[in-house]
Amino acid sequence: MHAKVRIPSSGHSSPSPPQSPLSRSPRLRRKQGRFTPGQPGPKTAAQRIAWLILSLLLRRQGIFLFAPLLYISGMLFYMGTVSFDVVPIINHRRAPGSVYRSPQLYAKLKPEMDSDNSSADAISSIWKHSYKVGEWRPCINMSSGGLPESNGYIYIEANGGLNQQRGSICNAVAVAGYLNATLVIPHFHFHSIWRDASKFGEIFDEDYFIKTLENDVRVVDKVPGYIMERFDYNMTNVYNFRIKAWSSIQFYRDTVLPKLLEEKIIRISPFANRLSFDAPPAVQRLRCLANYQALRFSNPILTMGETLVARMKEHSVNNGGKYISVHLRFEEDMVAFSCCVYDGGESEKRDMDAARERGWKGKFTKPGRVISPGAIRVNGKCPLTPLEVGLMLRGMGFDKNTAIFLASGKIYDSERYMAPLLEMFPLLQTKEMLASEEELAPFQDGCYRLHRLSSQRSICDNSRWKLSPFSFGP
Repeated sequence: MHAKVRIPSSGHSSPSPPQSPLSRSPRLRRKQGRFTPGQPGPKTAAQRIAWLILSLLLRRQGIFLFAPLLYISGMLFYMGTVSFDVVPIINHRRAPGSVYRSPQLYAKLKPEMDSDNSSADAISSIWKHSYKVGEWRPCINMSSGGLPESNGYIYIEANGGLNQQRGSICNAVAVAGYLNATLVIPHFHFHSIWRDASKFGEIFDEDYFIKTLENDVRVVDKVPGYIMERFDYNMTNVYNFRIKAWSSIQFYRDTVLPKLLEEKIIRISPFANRLSFDAPPAVQRLRCLANYQALRFSNPILTMGETLVARMKEHSVNNGGKYISVHLRFEEDMVAFSCCVYDGGESEKRDMDAARERGWKGKFTKPGRVISPGAIRVNGKCPLTPLEVGLMLRGMGFDKNTAIFLASGKIYDSERYMAPLLEMFPLLQTKEMLASEEELAPFQDGCYRLHRLSSQRSICDNSRWKLSPFSFGP
């Protein structure tokens, strides 16, 4: 009996053995030199080397563990061949507008300015398109009613220069009126830069100030003795609020008023820029009332100002007595505080570093503080140089025959920075040109005496009678 099989016989007594793997080996075939049609031909030496390396890596996968070590070794070898005596220089491209380039612009525009024969009267046309059909009118409504009982006294110390002090006075009037408090005549903080020991009444007409505000805010020149007795008659013993800059009027209502009701007198020092611009109309009205109505210069300063205005009219008689008054905010302290860089090089850097240390010791050298002059300039926070002010005025249409009154303190590096402005406006006048040394002596390098209420007061400031920052003559 024979066993049945499922695979039919092929006719051979025994099946053929399978083909040996060695016969399919590319290496064996290469040795035999036989290649069948359709298969790739002989490989190049580079291909064989690559194939050998790949085969080695695939068979010895552990070699990948040494790859990072090989890479680091290669980098160390390369670093050892590099000389560090010469550091590669990388030139960074500065942002547009981050570098002071006005002198180059002026050199480019100067030939066109010199050849400009335009006779257009920019001063007469400057107000043609002003607000409310060409007419500016005061919009401050004066109060006539009485005031309720006061909630207490507010004493402020105005810091900074004259502009900051004037703003502090206006804000103090607004805060006192809003809190129904009595305002003590503001005290001016003595600053190490301006070194001005002036009192309120030596710069402004104190009686006129009190009288103008009488229906809106109570103002007194001193705190009653029965209140100061609690503090040993020493204002430094009075509770002092340290208020953040640009605080809202609601903060004064919610935080300052309760303390005022409790103490009956509070002190706020410093007070410059301590009230937000965003305030209700009633608060803004008090600000405007103080600035445009109540604040008037004292008689000596007012008289000198009127004298300078009259003489400027005489110097601009060919233009109908019209002129421009410009306040150049380019004093050394202003430039130093801004941290801007101009074109003075190392000399300018030494001057500004020294000025910052004198006026604000340690403020600009605190650990971690980064100052970026280029970013400050791009943000438009750099003081305009006299050259830039001149370019702006010429761009507005004022020609070289325009009379200019220059109201400012001592310009930083004036000999260099003032030269182009004088080229653009040769009719420029300063207080030193308009008044004699004898007339200016009481306001410069010393003190003048004010006889008021049979008592002598002194003022030792040489620039507080300056005119507005940027105004137009009549």
